[in-house]
Amino acid sequence: MNSAEIRSRFLAFFEKRGHTIIPSASLVTTDEKGITNPTLFNTAGMQPLIPYLLGEPYMKDGNTITRLVDAQKCVRTVDIDDIGDKTHATFFEMLGNWSLGDYFKKEAIEWSFEFLTSKEEGLGLDPNRLYISVFEGDAVAPRDEEAANIWRDVFKKNRIDSGGDTSVGEAGRIFYLPAKNNWWEAGENGPCGPDTEMFYDVENKFNGKLLTHAEYVAADDVRDVLEVWNDVFMQYEKKDGKIIGKLPKPSVDTGAGLERLTMTLQGVDNIYDTDLLKPVMDKIKELSKNLEIKSARIVADHIKAAVHLIADGVLPSNTDRGYVLRKLIRRAVRHSDTIKMSSDLVDIAKQIQAQYSKLYPNVMGIEGGVDVIGTIKKEELKFRETLAHGLKEFEKIALKDISAHDAFSLFSSYGFPIELTIELAKEKGIKVDVAGFDAEFKKHQDLSRSGAEQKFKGGLADANDPMVLRYHTATHLLHQALHDVLGEGTGDQKGSNITAERLRFDFTGVKLTDEQKKRVEDIVNEKIAEKLPMSQIIMPKAEAEQTGARHFFGEKYGDDISIYFIGPIAGSAPAKSDLARAYSKEFCGGPHVANTDELAGPEGKWKFKIQKEEASSQGVRRIKAVLS
Repeated sequence: MNSAEIRSRFLAFFEKRGHTIIPSASLVTTDEKGITNPTLFNTAGMQPLIPYLLGEPYMKDGNTITRLVDAQKCVRTVDIDDIGDKTHATFFEMLGNWSLGDYFKKEAIEWSFEFLTSKEEGLGLDPNRLYISVFEGDAVAPRDEEAANIWRDVFKKNRIDSGGDTSVGEAGRIFYLPAKNNWWEAGENGPCGPDTEMFYDVENKFNGKLLTHAEYVAADDVRDVLEVWNDVFMQYEKKDGKIIGKLPKPSVDTGAGLERLTMTLQGVDNIYDTDLLKPVMDKIKELSKNLEIKSARIVADHIKAAVHLIADGVLPSNTDRGYVLRKLIRRAVRHSDTIKMSSDLVDIAKQIQAQYSKLYPNVMGIEGGVDVIGTIKKEELKFRETLAHGLKEFEKIALKDISAHDAFSLFSSYGFPIELTIELAKEKGIKVDVAGFDAEFKKHQDLSRSGAEQKFKGGLADANDPMVLRYHTATHLLHQALHDVLGEGTGDQKGSNITAERLRFDFTGVKLTDEQKKRVEDIVNEKIAEKLPMSQIIMPKAEAEQTGARHFFGEKYGDDISIYFIGPIAGSAPAKSDLARAYSKEFCGGPHVANTDELAGPEGKWKFKIQKEEASSQGVRRIKAVLS
């Protein structure tokens, strides 16, 4: 059975049972009806329907609809490191049927079983190869005995042995699992509740055998049984991470991943051999000179996701959804190089367009005039230029083993992935301090977090993005340049906000003249051109306060203070004596670039420019500036 038939059978089965077929929503989440989506994309079929699961009536042609069915496009990157295995995908379709305060557990479970096992209307799976999990209960909500008992009745009615009570160690077909397995929610806010999941012995390894709890868990761990369906029972509502009560009308969210169902029905052991991905994989294999199966799968998956994201209006950028898209395309570039593809990613994107154009016409760019192919091509070329500059820098430092500092500098300044640094170093017969890089990466994450919360007074979005690091360092230069131009007693920082697109800086003073703004710009650009190192030193608070480093007076700091300073250092490591001749020094949690020349961009052509200077509040001015 091909994927198109599985999709159409699913929709028809539930339409016959009173469900209205609705189209897939965009991959891009929206905040509507007072409900804030916690994710950038729709990661599950339920997300576009959250307002209705909370009680908002679903209206069509003036009528309230309480039963829905759809095939929803989804993107999920939380498991990105698992892409390339047998079952994980960033883009997938979730088949779902919904009860909005209508039927509940009994009908949902009975119809799920019927669709999975019916040869006439459903998928015709062998019911003896099904295994079921239900919520075991915890301090938040009780064990879902109702669902377990319904399953026992279903198996009994269909003359299937469901076995004993697996919670007391007997062999059976129904297993109680904790919240991490059998609890579903949309995030910190929204509907939530227990779920029951259906697993299938795809290769018939157990021949219908009843399993103990330990045997079932082991089978799930190694994918001897594969999840093919999930019924979520929306009984509760969460607000700010806490359950605040039961929903006035319990609802049902059930469904299955089309990719995994197709894999099950087509008798293959991975989603890349199904008709949903095999044509793409065949194209990649045709173009590859050094085929490595995991890399080929990553290219197929990531470009498939990229095509659909661009079609739904996402464009590459350094923030939010655009950053995710950029990351997917860049990972695809890296892995296409690994397998030595003889063509660029456009050929793969065109294959995906051809495959999905009838079902989702927008992948061709028909809706909204989106240039899917052009966007992917432009981003690939841009990243290859970045890699080229990174390779030049790599060659400079690859005369010996690569230190953690140099590896992190390649990553933060040039977007050079650590995996690529390791691969190139291996070719040269040198080593990379990977453990040190990991520690440096974690340190910058931790310092960024604490700096944003306690010291930086403005928030540091996605602190490991190279552009954010650049703007953070530029903010320090701007702060000192304002004092150089305006003198002490004015120009003091009152707050700041940094994104990957620009910096915003609030300071005390009066409106700057055009001449003053020009002088501030010139000073910052001079310091960038001087290629000054950015260094960090940590010392006791009392000692730090005597260095003259700028900080928020009255702010509560810890016993040890992190000071970042810009200027030359005398030795191989920064020392207290270096602070005296530093150009800029501030209490700061970081992170920053390693050298001010990184603010000039990969090609060394960027300049610091003040876009706007305006009043923020009484006695406080605000500067918005960019590097371009």
